[in-house]
Amino acid sequence: MDRISNILIRLGAAGLILMTGVIGWQVFGRFVLNASPSWSEQTALVLMIWYVFFAAAAGVWERFHIRIELLEHSLAPEKVRLLRIGIHIVVALFGLVIAVLGAQLAWLVKDHVIPSLGVSRALAYAPIPIAGALMTIFSIGRIKRRLAGED
Repeated sequence: MDRISNILIRLGAAGLILMTGVIGWQVFGRFVLNASPSWSEQTALVLMIWYVFFAAAAGVWERFHIRIELLEHSLAPEKVRLLRIGIHIVVALFGLVIAVLGAQLAWLVKDHVIPSLGVSRALAYAPIPIAGALMTIFSIGRIKRRLAGED
């Protein structure tokens, strides 16, 4: 799980860097060359979808998502453990919903082409079901660790 999460974080970082370069080129084209590239906006949007969903999936395993600990501080340690297991169950179910609905979305738009890129719209939405499945797997992994007392 650590290795997969590390790969997702690296892909997310690479996507962010690449998107920054694409936006930089778009700005340069618009203000210096007076001709903004037609592909840059859609490319940046596709890259953003990819890196955001991969980073969100990695965040489930790495536990870097924001959470409010007010309730946890008022509970006994055993109840905190149960609360966190419950939260991971909810996240696992949420990941499953994202995986299923994301796959349906990608399937529904597979025949639509992004005009400026000439690729299927499904390519833009492909990381959604992957990230949803990984969120579910990561949450189940965290539940197993909590039950074993390792987390």
